[in-house]
Amino acid sequence: MGAIEPVPDADVAAASRWEAYHPTSIFDAMVDKAVTVPSSTIRKHVENVRRRNPEASPERVIKLLEKEYLRVVTAAGGAVGAAAAVPAVGTGTGVALTTADVATFFAASAAFSLAVAEVHGVRSDDVARRRALLLASVLGAKGARDVESAVGGSATAWGKVLLTTMPQGSVRKVNRALTGAFMRRQLAKHGSLAIGRLAPFGVGAVVGLAGARALGHGVVGQSRRAFGPPPARFPQPGA
Repeated sequence: MGAIEPVPDADVAAASRWEAYHPTSIFDAMVDKAVTVPSSTIRKHVENVRRRNPEASPERVIKLLEKEYLRVVTAAGGAVGAAAAVPAVGTGTGVALTTADVATFFAASAAFSLAVAEVHGVRSDDVARRRALLLASVLGAKGARDVESAVGGSATAWGKVLLTTMPQGSVRKVNRALTGAFMRRQLAKHGSLAIGRLAPFGVGAVVGLAGARALGHGVVGQSRRAFGPPPARFPQPGA
């Protein structure tokens, strides 16, 4: 994989302001918590979606999962933005609320990506593989390129290879690259959003809502790239 690209000074400054309140250890804790959701929970959720929509094809189920995911992250972003914009909420409280929002975004993104994988018949309890999937998904095209480079030109969608057959050594390398990229680029983006949410008189609510939805759409796009076209039929139980 190539060297991680430098980021503009303004983005680095935004990241520094965010990290002044939230050290890297909190970021790691949020990611680790997000990727440890039990496979049985993911499977049951997909089954519930199918039960509510008995005629739905795999493609339709994935569309429903996408809508549900976007609804969750958008609502969380807007709610946190509105709370932080209230004049009575101090800066310290506002930053704490934003941290909770990022944690919600990670948790929802991990669960969504794993649910899409479940529809494709792909399942993994390996925390390192799940972590790489989450970080690649939220990093967008940059994250996908890192994983695709590690896959080495495989014709199989990169998410499937990552969760199943990629050697552990390659998974570790991918995670190191993705973590570094996230801390330098995506975290800077969250930092900018955090400052926006602390704006008074309701401006923060708008930034939180639009920002969260934009990030969510990015994850949806990467899930499609990670797993490829929906399967024609659902995998057999126990497969």
